[in-house]
Amino acid sequence: MFADRVLSGMRPTGSLHLGHYHGVLKNWVQMQHEYECLFFVADWHALTTHYDTPRIIEQNVWDMVVDWLAAGVDPANATLFIQSRVPEHAELHLLLSMITPLGWLERVPTYKDQQEKLSEKDLSTYGFLGYPLLQSADILIYRASQVPVGEDQVPHIEFTREIARRFNHIYGREPGFEEKAKAAVKKLGGKKAKLYNELRIRFQEQGDEEALESAKSLLDEQQSLNYGDRERLFGYLEGGGKMILSEPQAMLTAASKMPGLDGQKMSKSYDNTITLREDEASVTKKIRTMPTDPARIRRTDSGNPDKCPVWQLHLVYSSEQAKQWVMQGCKSAAIGCIECKQPVIDAVLAAQHPMRERAQQYLDDPALVRNIIADGCEKARKLASETMRDVREAMGLSYT
Repeated sequence: MFADRVLSGMRPTGSLHLGHYHGVLKNWVQMQHEYECLFFVADWHALTTHYDTPRIIEQNVWDMVVDWLAAGVDPANATLFIQSRVPEHAELHLLLSMITPLGWLERVPTYKDQQEKLSEKDLSTYGFLGYPLLQSADILIYRASQVPVGEDQVPHIEFTREIARRFNHIYGREPGFEEKAKAAVKKLGGKKAKLYNELRIRFQEQGDEEALESAKSLLDEQQSLNYGDRERLFGYLEGGGKMILSEPQAMLTAASKMPGLDGQKMSKSYDNTITLREDEASVTKKIRTMPTDPARIRRTDSGNPDKCPVWQLHLVYSSEQAKQWVMQGCKSAAIGCIECKQPVIDAVLAAQHPMRERAQQYLDDPALVRNIIADGCEKARKLASETMRDVREAMGLSYT
């Protein structure tokens, strides 16, 4: 199992807004310096709900990748790719569907929730029912150890862990597993092999969880072991078979605190967004015309920032000093609403400026974006092929 591989994806829904930046992209920019990161465009997932309007997807894909690059996602530090360009995702999804109980899919919390929210669409399709399994395939094919998600997506990661566990249980008993595992123990070297065996016995005979964690740490440190031996030793440790698919962990990320122009959560469905690369005149106009505290009818009326959508933007973008100025000035009517909005306008435009600059080179030369994605797809496909080789072999599909 790779201790530091992160996988995350986004559906291509068009230009991204500041809510996407504060909720997802800011985390990606930070993580790319701390982990091995793979970020993908989930275009097949877009078809699960927009199968009847596929023409919009292609342009949305390229707009979104430019937004990623504009936000500071760096192809030198992360692998960027498109899901449908790595057909192994579909192969693993198909093979996993052979062992996935129907009831597991029907009980995923978002299944009924999304059907109710998108009641205007016919979502009684196999693709929509199976999308959590496609999501599992996306994760498992890269043997990702960490998947950044919000609280509402945690059940999807638990579902993925159950699928990996079921697959390993059914197919992990390779012929001669125990002999191969014992041979792998010897490769650790005398001292480490002895320690591994002691920790394994302590866990299996006494249920000592600390011994299990110590043994896992010992294996994580062994750089010279090949993947097959490493996974045999993980399986042997817990009394199972070879771990073909690794169980990922949910990496909980804070929910975006980015409010929309009306005080609700920023969302396209509420028509209250500012896009990442929106032009300055449009941003200025949108913030200037934002509603404020309804109690401030005249300039001389005092207000309450807690009842004003503009204050929510100050909480995201303003310094402590600026927030104090707003709080005092609004309550005492020392400043008007237009004055209060100007620091927010300045701060949002200042944050967007480097994004527009980074995006311009890709807008001027779209071939740059295509090349980044082509390179990323090649890297991703290499990793996916390694997993599929093991999966096919385990399922008896590796014909020679």
